[in-house]
Amino acid sequence: MPQVKPIPDGMHTVTPQLICAGAAEALEFYKEAFNAQELARLPGPQGKLMHAHIRIGDSAVLLVDEFPDWGSFGPTSLKGSPVTIHLYVEDVDAFVARAVGAGAKVTMPLEDTFWGDRYGKLEDPFGHHWSVATHIRDVSPEEIQRAAQNECG
Repeated sequence: MPQVKPIPDGMHTVTPQLICAGAAEALEFYKEAFNAQELARLPGPQGKLMHAHIRIGDSAVLLVDEFPDWGSFGPTSLKGSPVTIHLYVEDVDAFVARAVGAGAKVTMPLEDTFWGDRYGKLEDPFGHHWSVATHIRDVSPEEIQRAAQNECG
């Protein structure tokens, strides 16, 4: 019998699982806005999703509906989220335009940063926060430190 891999193919050590009020709608949003690929969907009671698996770029993201009886609430029920998920993409301007067209809200406009990324932030319609960037120039740790002191100091 073949040995089972402790970390399945295509998965990473850390994989976000997003709880959404309306996970099926969230899944469709991520497909449209982030060009996500749907890999699995497990509907549960009353049509809620007990599990969904998507891939954004080379990374897995899991989705599940809110289940209050199990203590499972998304950011809209909790009135916000302290978590931001970071995405590196090939063309951040095109990515943000597509996401906004699909219903995301810009919470920090794109700008070229002192650490070498073109960077901005979004909030999706389900309350999850995303930072998005394209690396545009290499900057040494010393240059970043100096620039951070000037920028934030």
